[in-house]
Amino acid sequence: MRRVVILAGGVGGSRFTLGVREALRRRGEAHQITVIANTGDDLWLSGVRLQPDIDSLLYALAGVNDTERGWGRAGDTERVNAELQAWGGGWPWFTLGDLDLGTHLARTGWLRDGATVSEVVARLNGRWDLGARILPMTDAEVDTIVHLRDGSRMHFQEWWTRHRAARAPERFVNPGIEQAHPAPGVLEALAEATDVLIAPSNPVVSLGPILAVPGIREALALAPAPVVGVSPVIGGAVVRGMADVCLPTIGVETSAAAIAGHYGARDRGGLLDAWLMAEEDVALAPGVAAGGIDVSVVPLWMRDADTSAALGNAALSVRDDEGFAG
Repeated sequence: MRRVVILAGGVGGSRFTLGVREALRRRGEAHQITVIANTGDDLWLSGVRLQPDIDSLLYALAGVNDTERGWGRAGDTERVNAELQAWGGGWPWFTLGDLDLGTHLARTGWLRDGATVSEVVARLNGRWDLGARILPMTDAEVDTIVHLRDGSRMHFQEWWTRHRAARAPERFVNPGIEQAHPAPGVLEALAEATDVLIAPSNPVVSLGPILAVPGIREALALAPAPVVGVSPVIGGAVVRGMADVCLPTIGVETSAAAIAGHYGARDRGGLLDAWLMAEEDVALAPGVAAGGIDVSVVPLWMRDADTSAALGNAALSVRDDEGFAG
């Protein structure tokens, strides 16, 4: 049984997870996929609890996501959202689809009834045959707050969805994360994994919160499996999102080499055994390798099922490579 654990958040994480799932299906190997998902993007809005990254993974794996918009359910309508905003509720720049609201209401009801976040996510997992198990990184509420250079602060969703990352951030904070614990099953999945993959998600606001939960970074350091990361940057530019705005706040350049250096080599106190970077960045590969990280230069663009599966296969092949020294 191949037990693959993926750390992921956002659309990039969802696409990569789909690629890994398809690669394993094509290989014909018995497998189990566990996705440890970012919950730093979560928020309360109009009395309901939203989990954007959890839902992106859920909808993508179920095949019901809106691939054109990149978020929400395919074919969704917005009647309730229009009525809510007519009452002056919600955020006028944050759309809640009707089908999506069904998910949020179910989640909120279960939470109000006393279920934990991981219990709620398990119920959401059970609706469709996902071919994977989604775990929240923690059961604690550790929403991402953006501290701006002008001295103000706001929830990450307002900073990104309303302001499109145009207001200069000073730092990103997850209040209470120092006291949080990994959700049930997270540490066990890492300890039993045959492959640990770090998706090409935003290193700061998608993967940063996962790694900040006490115990997860330590579990990665002790994992028996190779830890393979995938660059979210191709040719010095982010594929999607606002990582190029986030990275400078932690002193990291927007480059495949700099992000690999930020994660660091596992045998030198960091996280990575291997790093997948784009063909466009081949000139940077020697520098990454000099830092103690095995490098594979492969196509990173996930344009369709075939290219996504090829990337997933490349990540899985690190373990299969007899030359791997991790």
